[in-house]
Amino acid sequence: MLRPYLIRAVALFISILSVAACEDDTADTTPDEVVKEDSLKNDTTVVDTVIVDTTVIDTTDIDTVIVDTTVVDTVIVDTVVTDTVTNEDTTVVVNPYPGNTNKWTTIQAADGSQPVERHEAAFIEVKNKFYLLGGRGIRPVSIFDPATQKWSEGAKPPKELHHFQPIVWDDKVYILGAFTGGFPRETPTANIYIYDPAVDTWSVGAEVPANRRRGSAGVVVYDNKFYVACGVVNGHTDGHQKWFDVYDPATNSWSVLPDAPRERDHFQAVVADHKLYLAAGRLSKVDNNVFANTIGEVDVYDFKSGQWTTLADPIPTQRAGTAATLYKGEVIIAGGESDKQNPAHSEVEALNPDSHQWHAMPPLVEGRHGSGLIVWKGMIFIASGCGIRGGKPELKTMEYYSE
Repeated sequence: MLRPYLIRAVALFISILSVAACEDDTADTTPDEVVKEDSLKNDTTVVDTVIVDTTVIDTTDIDTVIVDTTVVDTVIVDTVVTDTVTNEDTTVVVNPYPGNTNKWTTIQAADGSQPVERHEAAFIEVKNKFYLLGGRGIRPVSIFDPATQKWSEGAKPPKELHHFQPIVWDDKVYILGAFTGGFPRETPTANIYIYDPAVDTWSVGAEVPANRRRGSAGVVVYDNKFYVACGVVNGHTDGHQKWFDVYDPATNSWSVLPDAPRERDHFQAVVADHKLYLAAGRLSKVDNNVFANTIGEVDVYDFKSGQWTTLADPIPTQRAGTAATLYKGEVIIAGGESDKQNPAHSEVEALNPDSHQWHAMPPLVEGRHGSGLIVWKGMIFIASGCGIRGGKPELKTMEYYSE
C-alpha cells in the first residue's frame, strides 16, 4: 500500500531539483543579454554582404539604413533602381546619383566598363538608356544603362556619320543634317539614318533633297515633324547656309521654310515654349582659322507666327561645338571649342526664354566639345567628346549635374 505514495514523493523531489537548476541558469544570464537575444530574433535581419559602389561591407544590419535620407559612401538611398540590398521582407534600393549637389560629378561605371571614345558625335536617351552614336570613323554604338551603371556595345552604323544633332521619334534615333568622310571637305549624307535601340539595328531612311543637303546643322522635333536649321555644305571649307527646312515623316515630304537670320554650323538647336533657339556655333573655314568666326547672336523662330527674331543679348561665351538642351524651362549651352583657348570649354550657360537673360551655371568637370546633353530624372548628363579643340584627345568619361 505504501508503494504509490513513495513513487509520488520521488517524482516531486526530482521536479523540485529541476526548477532549482533552471533558476540557477537564469541567474547567470543578465537582463541585457536576454534583450539582445529577443532583439536578434524579433527585430533585426542580418545581411551577410552589402555592395555599394563596389565597396563590400560585411554583416551590415539592415535596420541601420534609413531609406531616402541615409548617405552611404556618398550614395543616397532612394528609388532609382541600381544596386539592391535584399532580405526576406525588404528591398532597399540605392541611388548612385546624389541630388541637390549643384555641381557636375564624374560617373564611374559599376563594373569599370567604358564607352567607345568619340567626338563630333551624339548622346541621346531612349526609354531610360543612354546612347553614344556616330563620330569620326565607323564606331559601334555605346549604350549606358543608368540603372545598372554599366556600358555595353551596340551595332556599328552602315557608314561613317558625324557632325549631327540626333532626334528621337517613335522610340528610334533619327540622324539627318550629318556629314560623312574626312576633314576638311566632309560630304553631307544623302539620306536619313535610323537606329532602333529595341533591336540594335540601323536602317537607311528617306532621301534628303539634293539641293538642301548639309551637315553640322541644328535638328529638332516639333509637333511630330523634323526641323533642320542652318549648317554647311562643304565640311570645314565653304557653303555656310541660313537654310531652314521641315520634314514630315508621316507623309515623307520636305518643305522649305524662311531662312534663319544668319549662317552658322557646329551648334545644337533647342525648342522651348513653341520657339526654336539657335545659339553658339561658327562659320567653319579651314583657310581662315577654323576655330574662329564664332557667333554670339541668338536667333529665335516662333513656330506659331512663322517669324524669326534675334535676341538683344548674345551668348556670354562665344564658342562652337557646343551641346544644348532644355532643362527646367531654360536653354542650356555646354562645352565647346574656340580660338580663345586650346582646352575645350567647360562653361555651361543658361538662357531664360521669358526674360531673355543669360546666367552662368557650374562648369563641367572636364571641358569637352562634340557631344550632347541628356536630361533624365531631373539631372543633366554628358559623355565622351574631345578634351582639346580639334580632334584629340577623345574622352571616355561621363559626368552629370543636379540641383
